[in-house]
Amino acid sequence: MIDNIYIEPQREDYKKICERPKKDKQDLYETVGNIFQKVKDNGDKALISFTSQFDNVELKNLQVSTDEIHQAIKEIPISLKAAINIAKENISKFHKAQMNSDVVVETMNGVKCIQKSIAIEKIGIYIPGGTAPLFSTVLMLVIPAQLAGCKDIVLCSPPDNSGEIHPAIIYTANLCGITKMIKVGGVQAIAAMTLGTESVPSVHKVFGPGNQYVTAAKQYAQNYGVGMDLPAGPSELLVYATESGIPRFVAADLLSQAEHGIDSQVILVADNIRIIDEINIEISAQIKKLPRRKVAELAMMNSKALCISDSDIAFDFINEYGPEHLIIATENYNDFIPKITNAGSVFLGNYCPESAGDYASGTNHTLPTDGWSKSYNGVNIDSFCKKITFQEITKQGIQNLGNAVVEMARCEMLEGHANAVKVRLESLKKQ
Repeated sequence: MIDNIYIEPQREDYKKICERPKKDKQDLYETVGNIFQKVKDNGDKALISFTSQFDNVELKNLQVSTDEIHQAIKEIPISLKAAINIAKENISKFHKAQMNSDVVVETMNGVKCIQKSIAIEKIGIYIPGGTAPLFSTVLMLVIPAQLAGCKDIVLCSPPDNSGEIHPAIIYTANLCGITKMIKVGGVQAIAAMTLGTESVPSVHKVFGPGNQYVTAAKQYAQNYGVGMDLPAGPSELLVYATESGIPRFVAADLLSQAEHGIDSQVILVADNIRIIDEINIEISAQIKKLPRRKVAELAMMNSKALCISDSDIAFDFINEYGPEHLIIATENYNDFIPKITNAGSVFLGNYCPESAGDYASGTNHTLPTDGWSKSYNGVNIDSFCKKITFQEITKQGIQNLGNAVVEMARCEMLEGHANAVKVRLESLKKQ
């Protein structure tokens, strides 16, 4: 249950309430830097050594073989295959609708500006394994990458104790057309996709969730000119509940997030204390039935509940927290949509669990955490594209535009810029 309860907290208390657990950044980046250097120096040998050190498994081959793919396909039950197909179809529909046509605007006579979406050619995808193999993330990242037109996609995921990637990850990756799957996890996986090794090609941008080490590694990769999707650390959920919310549902939602990991963040905001008490009763009953009960219990120890009677003040706090996932557990959820400014993904109403978005509704579950929703959105089709602008200027266009450019360039004391226009204007005068 939630023991940390705040009654009508003051705004000066928000900063402390919103704090997420942090690891010492200096120690974090030193560790990441050392791993990157070893991967740079030793390639596959470093990956095999780190896999032995961190995953307790000795690998002979890093790449998933054709036989392993065939075996994974056999192991996945028909019911799960059907579920994955439904999710794949919905995710494809939603992300295909996001695809943009070229923007073409004639800003003045003879001056045409164009914007084109160009796919990023080489993409690296990281899929966590560990206690919860996130095969659903394969769908969330590979589908929009392929729709965008990315040519080369490599997937890295840590092996289990037997040296295998979870069959559901392999099956889903194969279903989505991925042929290069590498058995490596953690910082070393990000380093390999950044720097390239004998088995792992270097990429232009890295995607995928992970712990603070993986997030730090993605940030470190930018030193080598490799982009990252967004800062994504431990998962988090905030539920806003009122009298019309259903305590049993809210409790289930909070626990669904808590079972992710002991560092998962679970926050409840309600408009009266009675709702919090009812939800706590449900949490106590439901948590006993979870196979991952111990994980959920440890996560719930750091959970928080806030009783805020005024909805404007409640959403002031919610926007300050900037949750990765936000559930509006009310019947009149539309009333609150205009109040939301910071959230990764929002789930509306009593029958919209966060787990629907995690798997199969169609939205993307790769979202900003740790308050980064204030400046980042979740992954979408544009995450896999670059926007390149073009301009086309005719003789008439340079005559219409030229004098303005010359005037502005001279004010900045950049006579060369001005001259690049003047020589053209002078040439046209002679014609």
